[in-house]
Amino acid sequence: MNSKSTFDQSAMSAQIRINVNGTVQTLPRMTLAEWVDSTGVLPSALATAINGQFVSRAARAGCLLKDGDVLTTFQPIAGG
Repeated sequence: MNSKSTFDQSAMSAQIRINVNGTVQTLPRMTLAEWVDSTGVLPSALATAINGQFVSRAARAGCLLKDGDVLTTFQPIAGG
């Protein structure tokens, strides 16, 4: 077996641990958009921050969650 393909498979199936609003979750590698989708909450009803930095809905698909990340979710504030 090719060691490169073994590495690629293990990297893709790796589990990560993130802190979500004070609770540690263990999950497969995924983007923030995939995590939001997995919650069953409408993406527009949830604001997100990774490690204290706001992540817009448009940027979630490009935001790969990493081991040790701190994810904060909250209701977006509308108005002006």
